[in-house]
Amino acid sequence: MHELGVATEILRAALTELSARGGGRLEAVTVAVGELSAVEPDLLRYAWQALTTDGEHAGARLTVTWVRAEQTCPACGAVPERQPGSWLRLCPHCELPLRVEGGRELELRELSFESPVLTAEVPS
Repeated sequence: MHELGVATEILRAALTELSARGGGRLEAVTVAVGELSAVEPDLLRYAWQALTTDGEHAGARLTVTWVRAEQTCPACGAVPERQPGSWLRLCPHCELPLRVEGGRELELRELSFESPVLTAEVPS
C-alpha cells in the first residue's frame, strides 16, 4: 500500500509548514487527490490514522478532496457522459479522439493547527 508513503509525505510537508509558522499542534490537513494520481482516498485516510494515532499530533484529521479527470473533445468540448472510472476513446458525438485533462492532483491544500502557548517570564 503506497498510500502509507504518501500519507507520510503529507505529514512531513504539513509539519515542515507548521514549523515555518512557529510550531504548534496539527489539527487538520486538506489534500486534493486526483482521479489519475493512483492514490485511493480511503486507503490514504486509513494510513493517515495509523500515522496520527499517537504522539503530539494525535487525532489530526485528514480531509481528501476528490478531483475528477475530465475528458474533452477538441470540437465538442467536455464529454459529461463518462462514468467514474471508465474512459471513452472517441467522442460519442463526432468520433474525434478525446483528451484527458486534470485529475493528476496530489496537493496539500489547507492546514490548521493550534498555536503553541507562549509564556514569558516576568522579572521579579
